[in-house]
Amino acid sequence: MTEIPEHLLKRAQAARDQAAAQAGAAAPAAGDAPAADPRIPAHLLERSKAAKDKTGGGQVAVAEKVGALVGAAPVAAGLPIGAGPGGHTQRLLTVVKSGSIQDVKATPVDKVHTWPHLLAVEFVAAVACTAFLFFVAIFVNAPLLQLANPNQTPNPSKAPWYFLGLQELLTMFHPMVAGVTIPGVALFALILAPFIDKNPSNKPEDRKFATSIMTVHLMFWAVLVIIGSFFRGPGFNFVFPWRDGLFFEL
Repeated sequence: MTEIPEHLLKRAQAARDQAAAQAGAAAPAAGDAPAADPRIPAHLLERSKAAKDKTGGGQVAVAEKVGALVGAAPVAAGLPIGAGPGGHTQRLLTVVKSGSIQDVKATPVDKVHTWPHLLAVEFVAAVACTAFLFFVAIFVNAPLLQLANPNQTPNPSKAPWYFLGLQELLTMFHPMVAGVTIPGVALFALILAPFIDKNPSNKPEDRKFATSIMTVHLMFWAVLVIIGSFFRGPGFNFVFPWRDGLFFEL
């Protein structure tokens, strides 16, 4: 048990002595009937007197209770008046923020859990793509061609579809411009896009700059690939596929 300082023990003893003296002084005076006040009705005085008699003397009973509490204080243990369990005289008051009590609605957030909201959609998309490729492989005939003949160059000679954009640029610009400058500027613009558009929002309507630059990049490259695939014939000349035929192999 924590030792109580001497000055606190003296203060508690003085308080007990003072309470006992007040209780002893109030006991003889309680028997005297108070002087009748002419301003108080007689029936109220009678009711007050009857209530005091029923409780055992009113103030005398209160004083006796106080004296009993003071006398019953654990003097032997050296504990002050009003000490709690373990002799502690301090009380802790918990401070609760008003928001935790008054805020009954959860703050809405624009987020969902990865499972099942995202992974379920991705799984369905993966199954759909796999099924599509499976049926394309069944119904589209794509046999291997004969061995390449180094003495015979096919006409037209086209690059793979993902390089047809560069081959199409070679028909319009110098090889240095078409193969290095334009692709380099496009890649550098895509690298700078996150540093130019620093909007933290994930909504497409709030990211107009990033959406615009990516859309222009994809459309520019898609147009070049489509022209090189379907509108270039022998000699890599411009043709109309509905008139001259389709010079494109899967």
